[in-house]
Amino acid sequence: MKYVFSLLILSVFLMSCAKKKAENQAIEDAVIIQQYIADNGLMAIKNTSGLNYVRNVVGGGASCSALSTVTVAYKGYFTDGTVFDESPAEGITFSLSAVIPGWTEGIPYFKEGGNGVLLVPSALGYGPKGRGSIPGNTVLVFDVHLIEVVE
Repeated sequence: MKYVFSLLILSVFLMSCAKKKAENQAIEDAVIIQQYIADNGLMAIKNTSGLNYVRNVVGGGASCSALSTVTVAYKGYFTDGTVFDESPAEGITFSLSAVIPGWTEGIPYFKEGGNGVLLVPSALGYGPKGRGSIPGNTVLVFDVHLIEVVE
């Protein structure tokens, strides 16, 4: 019983440390995003999740939701301008439920024909582990164009 109690205390301590680390990362990401916005003269809207977005063109077509399948043309890059991914001009089709949380949340701010920028904090991107050429805890910037709401 003594060992179980010790493990429980250790687990609570480790979870508390992980939560504090995530909170610190969120603050660091917010500073990076605000600096990027200032440096690039953007008029971004920030929501409670930490996602910032710029609607250059809202669009006049159909709206989408977090469960929609959409066709989007995009370019993804780091805040230093290094491109890590880009779609063909005709875009790619995918379900918004199958992409990073920053896209699931951000793409519905546009209607068909809309375009703008998503500034994605690391928690809404690839988190502390990263993925492929994207390091962990990295803010991501996406130029997006919502071409079509498929369903």
